[in-house]
Amino acid sequence: MLDIKDAKVAIPVVLVAGLLWSFGPYVVRHIDEAQQVPWQYLCTRGIVIFIILNLFLYFEEGSEFLENYKKIGISGLIGGIGLGIAMISFIYSITNTSAAVTLLCLAAMPFITALLGFMFLKETISTNVWVSISIAAVGILIMAIDNTGKNTFFGLIFGLLSSVGFAVFSITLRWRKETPKFTTVAIAGLFCCVFSGIMIIVNDLNFLSTGKNHALFATHGTLVCLGLILYSIGSKHIPAAELTLLSLTEVIGGIFWVWLPILGINEIPTQSTVIGGFFIFLSIIYYSLIIRTNRRFIGLN
Repeated sequence: MLDIKDAKVAIPVVLVAGLLWSFGPYVVRHIDEAQQVPWQYLCTRGIVIFIILNLFLYFEEGSEFLENYKKIGISGLIGGIGLGIAMISFIYSITNTSAAVTLLCLAAMPFITALLGFMFLKETISTNVWVSISIAAVGILIMAIDNTGKNTFFGLIFGLLSSVGFAVFSITLRWRKETPKFTTVAIAGLFCCVFSGIMIIVNDLNFLSTGKNHALFATHGTLVCLGLILYSIGSKHIPAAELTLLSLTEVIGGIFWVWLPILGINEIPTQSTVIGGFFIFLSIIYYSLIIRTNRRFIGLN
């Protein structure tokens, strides 16, 4: 894989990855009757992710990429299913509440990962990290105040569940470091496709939606893959503190695109969402400062 060792180049690459991911909510908002076609969306998006990542791995490793599937193990299966659940929860969240609430729930993922690491991997959590988690929790509670309606609260809960799914994926990679990351994501795409296909059959639904919708489904899957590839290339030599802050690109961009009137959505976050989001941003910045002090690094290999 292309290796970028100069942080001056790596940082823009990671920013572009976050920018690509940030268009996800905007794409979903243009799906016709999105609440009626979640399984068709997940099925198409899942198979696109599976195909693109396998093509990328074939380009990088040749036919030997198939050996990665033999290395998956239980950690890869759990991580893939966790990521698949995150993808499923995302569409149910964003179609039932604002993009801001969904994205801010996902922004809390580092803290959920820390909690899962504490519970299952016996990792220690410093007092400062507990402070960060508490600040983020306050932000989520404030957002919940304005999401007490049946559908909007449903969206908030699924946003948090999506964050938990991503955290499970992250934890499984730490649990067994030799787990092939791209292959695990490909398995998540396959899981979404198969599970969605079963739900379509069980509920006697049509596999096909409109041509426009399927184009949007595939576009979102492509954005996810391209962002992941760029992130993996650029993140190896960037300190975790900077990566945590750069991850806000997806959140801020996602909220901005659906708000920007010229793009036709004009979705304005509520006051409680803005206040709750401020607390979550504050917790992330505080968390990044802690990591910077500890000089810890993370990255996708």
